[in-house]
Amino acid sequence: MYDQELVRDVLQHILESTRVIAKRFAAISSPEDFLSSDEGLEKLDAICMQLIAIGESVKQLDKITGGTLLPRYPQVEWKEVMGMRDMLAHHYFQLDTEVVYSVCAYHIGVLEQTVEKMLADLAQESE
Repeated sequence: MYDQELVRDVLQHILESTRVIAKRFAAISSPEDFLSSDEGLEKLDAICMQLIAIGESVKQLDKITGGTLLPRYPQVEWKEVMGMRDMLAHHYFQLDTEVVYSVCAYHIGVLEQTVEKMLADLAQESE
């Protein structure tokens, strides 16, 4: 069995990052909004930093749990989350704002809901 307290802590960090992304993304209505102003570029940079943190945390979570936790929640494409982190960290200058926009618009909400469910399931398991 893995350290559930550590897993909860990592999940809380991921959850917080999803909420920060949602806040920063609220003013963005198209991929071009990221590039049309300094404010848009700052939002892009800030969102990408949170996406890197999420990807790194997911990698850590998978390691801590010995690969047993994430497969229980197939509604999130966990390998894609980790891959996004690698792409952003290692190929930032080849960043595709349409991909970042799509992740924020269509996947962050699902990730947030899934992490909330994971935390609830962990709380229930420890009762």
